Amino acid sequence: MSTTKKLAQVLHYDLQGKREFKYDFLNENSLATIEWNILEPNEPNYFLVKKNFDESGMYELGFKMDELFVNFSGGIQTKRDKLFLDLSYNEIKLRLSNLLEGKIDTQFKNEFNIANSSSYFLLEKIAKSKFLGNRITKINYYPFDSLFIYYDKDLIGRPFFKVMYNFINKNNIGLVMPKQSSEMNGCIVSDKIIGQKLFSAYDINYAFPLYLYPETTAQQSIDQTINRTPNLNTEIVNQIAKKIGLTFTIEKETTKGTFAPIDILDYIYAVLHSPTYREKYKEFLKIDFPRVPYPKDEKIFWSLVALGSQIRQIHLLESPTVSKYITQYPIDGDNVVTKIKFVECYEIIRGNTVINIDPLYPIGRVYINETQYFEMVPKHSWEFFIGGYQPAQKWLKDRKERTLEFDDILHYQKIIVALSETNRLMQQINSINIE
Repeated sequence: MSTTKKLAQVLHYDLQGKREFKYDFLNENSLATIEWNILEPNEPNYFLVKKNFDESGMYELGFKMDELFVNFSGGIQTKRDKLFLDLSYNEIKLRLSNLLEGKIDTQFKNEFNIANSSSYFLLEKIAKSKFLGNRITKINYYPFDSLFIYYDKDLIGRPFFKVMYNFINKNNIGLVMPKQSSEMNGCIVSDKIIGQKLFSAYDINYAFPLYLYPETTAQQSIDQTINRTPNLNTEIVNQIAKKIGLTFTIEKETTKGTFAPIDILDYIYAVLHSPTYREKYKEFLKIDFPRVPYPKDEKIFWSLVALGSQIRQIHLLESPTVSKYITQYPIDGDNVVTKIKFVECYEIIRGNTVINIDPLYPIGRVYINETQYFEMVPKHSWEFFIGGYQPAQKWLKDRKERTLEFDDILHYQKIIVALSETNRLMQQINSINIE
């Protein structure tokens, strides 16, 4: 009797279409008549669908995110988002102070699910906690959308404090991405603690802080760069330095011939926003953290750093560019978000002038209710994806039945600029031969 373990032959066939078409196909065929694809599953994944890994040799030469960054973790899971998160600082302060001071009734308990679950003993945690106002901070929950959170590592479900500590009231940023996702189309940057669904809607999102800070209860120095250390694998950093012929410095310097952690982050940010890179390695990006090619030379490195830096600042809404509004909000009203829709425009009337819209670059109106709208919104911005979300749509949907304040209206206009500029800069990145 042979003891050799041999894998079974794996056959695959992909059938797409409406239900009736599929039923007809199955009725007319049998296992013997279907033209099967013969798969050759390989370790460690043994995929049961056809995959194209022809570029595996080149891809494997890059450095992997979970190897470059020393410490990282999943995004925060409060286990009770409705309780611990809010758009309003005052609302969350009142809610959590009432909770932790015992000023709650049955209605409050039912509304916010104040009860234990099989893995989250909320009642015991509440009994051991007291309200502290300085535990209210901001969290990046969705793209371009930050909320207030009551962040008590001993109270919420999964705080991932070791990593999130490096963002709270710190001069720090980090990359956010899933380990594996069908939505893997880049990453997003964050300067705050992050929620578990910041980038990808259906996968765990991981935060990779650029710097690590020592845990201390002493008063923080005014210069928050003191004593922080790069959260980077020195071996990989040294290989990058060798490739580009520059000297690595812990902090950004003006000294010629040097590069710093922020430059590495910006380089990665540019690569992960390359449409060519995403398409070429899409099968790899679905199954594990991305690998990024080592820079070919100093010139290409700095070209990508410059573009990555622009996208980073735009996504953090720090760039002056996002305040150069390309949209208008012309109609007065109650500003309540009720019925959201995009209506494409073919011409714009300005007084006695009719402006025809270029069909290659369609624009439209984003209505928030029956009468009020944002005008001159590029269609590509309305449809643009960051991770698993279309921010121009989701930001408004998450404010359904709410009144947009003046700052909210300006913020939404900044989002539209950010999405439009991201699209433009991605095309510039595409013109660079990354590998």
